[in-house]
Amino acid sequence: MATRLIDAALAGRLYRQAKAEQWQVPVDRFAEALEASAARVFAGRVPGSREVERYARRLRLEDLALACACALGIEAAWEHFIREQRPALYRAADALDPGGGARELADSLYAELYGLKSKDGVRQSLFRYFHGRSTLATWLRAVLAQRHVDRVRGNRRLEPLPDETPAPDRAADEPDRARYLRLVRTSLAHAISALSPRDRFRLRCYYAEQLTLAQTGRLLREHEATVSRQLARTRRAIRQAVEVGLRGDEGLNDVQIARCFECVMEDTGPIDLTKMLDADAGRKESERDRSLQEGHREQQPRS
Repeated sequence: MATRLIDAALAGRLYRQAKAEQWQVPVDRFAEALEASAARVFAGRVPGSREVERYARRLRLEDLALACACALGIEAAWEHFIREQRPALYRAADALDPGGGARELADSLYAELYGLKSKDGVRQSLFRYFHGRSTLATWLRAVLAQRHVDRVRGNRRLEPLPDETPAPDRAADEPDRARYLRLVRTSLAHAISALSPRDRFRLRCYYAEQLTLAQTGRLLREHEATVSRQLARTRRAIRQAVEVGLRGDEGLNDVQIARCFECVMEDTGPIDLTKMLDADAGRKESERDRSLQEGHREQQPRS
């Protein structure tokens, strides 16, 4: 029998740190998730106890506890997950496909995450593949992006990727990765600054302040469907402007540009949309007033 990497004492401490009791996750179930995460990282060698503890303490423990609870079908955890993660997942889907096609993929993930199928009495939830090394939101974006790539390749009738595709060497890719993220951030900032005040305000409401389409529409005196169409139009314009900037100003080719967007999907951390939308903070309030006034005039009957 293999020696366990996570002992009961450590599992108990991490359980309390993760606040897993709020989701009623059994301690042994949480310990299993920790063990699976550590076993994956330390495969092929036997680490010391201190090394294991350092690794385990760096995990996104609260996210891991929530994933465990959702995999077990605990209703309160599932409702919390839907409320907190669905908006971000939909935004990631819109970034992948501004036309709305990726939202279907996002919705289809919920059945896999919930674990409608079972094997030997155990729910086969997609959450069992979440090991807490990234945030839950980042992991969900990566899963969605892979589903999108698989569908695109399937539609083109290419050979599907094998199930066990080796993970790319991120360490070797890091210099280009950092450069690509910096280039996208610069091009995106330029693209956003070139938008009209009204388009920028609409983006801020929906993405930075996380208002709903209906709430954004009330502020701008637009119908909810109009807000959705205008956001889709703005996203397409931004993506096109970013691609033009990367190709023309930075001299990147199609392969490099595609890699830029892959890097962003894998980790949006360095790109702060809220900060970009606030870059001209001195004019923010006047632009908001002007946007609302424009919306009011559009609603006035013409003489």
